[in-house]
Amino acid sequence: MATAIATLQREQDDIIRAEATGPLIVQGGPGTGKTVVALHRVAYLLFAQPKMADQAVLVLGPSPRFLQYIAQVLPALGETAVVSATCDTLLPEIRVGRDESRLLAEIKGRALWQPALENYVTSLLPRPRELELRWEGEFYVITAETVAQALASAVQGRPYHRARTAFAEQLHHLLADAVVEQREALMNEMEEGFEDILARVDRGMQHDHHVGRRPTGSDVDGLLSEEEIEGLRDRIAENATIARFIEAWWPTLDAETLLCGLLSDRALLARFAPQLSTEEITAVSAGPAPWASSDIPLLDALADLLGEVGAPQPQGEFVADHARRQRDWVYGHVVIDEAQELSEMQRQMVLRRCPSRSITAVGDIDQAEAAHRHTNWAQAVQAVFGDRWAAAELTICYRTPREVMALTEPVLQKAGSHNAPPRAVRSSGIAPWVLTITPAELAGAAAHAVRQLQQRWHGGTVGVIAPADRIAELLAVLSDVPVLTAAQSKGLEWDATLLIDPQGIAAEPRGWNGLYVGLTRCTQELGQMVLT
Repeated sequence: MATAIATLQREQDDIIRAEATGPLIVQGGPGTGKTVVALHRVAYLLFAQPKMADQAVLVLGPSPRFLQYIAQVLPALGETAVVSATCDTLLPEIRVGRDESRLLAEIKGRALWQPALENYVTSLLPRPRELELRWEGEFYVITAETVAQALASAVQGRPYHRARTAFAEQLHHLLADAVVEQREALMNEMEEGFEDILARVDRGMQHDHHVGRRPTGSDVDGLLSEEEIEGLRDRIAENATIARFIEAWWPTLDAETLLCGLLSDRALLARFAPQLSTEEITAVSAGPAPWASSDIPLLDALADLLGEVGAPQPQGEFVADHARRQRDWVYGHVVIDEAQELSEMQRQMVLRRCPSRSITAVGDIDQAEAAHRHTNWAQAVQAVFGDRWAAAELTICYRTPREVMALTEPVLQKAGSHNAPPRAVRSSGIAPWVLTITPAELAGAAAHAVRQLQQRWHGGTVGVIAPADRIAELLAVLSDVPVLTAAQSKGLEWDATLLIDPQGIAAEPRGWNGLYVGLTRCTQELGQMVLT
């Protein structure tokens, strides 16, 4: 990492300085300095485009550990207009409370949910009908045709709650017009022969004159002035009874409640997500609360389709504080690290926050651990970005020595990769070694091998990577070194890595990708223990 920062190469610098006019997808294998390039790009863009700081830059990472890292790095680069988050933390006050199966995560991550949720919210809009409103003891009817026209005008691409606000404003005018029209009709009747009513009006006018009230336009001819009509509209808009009527007819909705209802209702799922099989609908509808990671993009989509009920109040001194607290904040640029892990619905979350598509996504499609089935970037981004994105590649590995990188090409092929492994720039002079043992020998052999590595790399670091079902056994005998799954080791590096049961890792979901990750964590020495 330090080497990459100190010696930015041409291919890295080209990416850092690339124009930010659309999505830029940067493919980089292990040790190519992806994160360094991404963060330097943030610093460069904020320097080259000062106005971008007014909107802030969002940096999305894979884990809280990543967020802690960039919190230390970005201030050192002199940047403060930056919001760092994971996809799980993008919704204020919503927290992930449970793990979910890979099957459910894959289903809920599909792009089909975006139109499904759009159609679901559209179905919740009120249907045109005749409305009868009471105002000052009188009933006024707004015809179904007029209501339909007002509805169509109010919706026009607006979120659910904002459309209701627009409709309410129209309804206030329609009711005021109805009141004025009824008064005018009454005055016309009076002019046509209701002398007794006119007499009472005259007596009232004379009384008003005697008590000192100055006649207005309506006092003289019975018609309301423009000023009086505007006042009538204001009183209607402020009337609690009218507000309750609108709320009952066009109710306030909550994204969490709606999603719970949709995901628990098989009939609704079949109606709005017909692409799902019966088995997939059953799997989705069986999901319990609280929220899982794959629910967050669905909640975000619903919250966006509903819109805010009231305008959020800015909080904090810096633009980043405002942005962090507002779900619908529009950022000047978004940087995504480990972008290969995002589902299609998570990419929709990104696009909502940066409709200008000024996005930089760095990652290694060959290290993907997520439940989706994408094996290349075109597959991964097609549903959200279409063909409107540019590609760049980091081809030089600064971390892993040549001796280890030579092992990776056949693993990549088995993972379905379309990429060549990055080119290592250095040699450690240490050949990778393999020790064959039985499962019964695993604990003792692993403890012995770790002690030897610690002696050889005294003052350095040693890490152990193993299949998930071996972790507990190894932790019982290895208390002074990290013992992680391949997925947990992503982004980490040690001087020496002990890779246990590589075939067991390969047998896990996305296992060949995981094995590729495990092989490339060392900076000097790699040892493997093969179980027979």
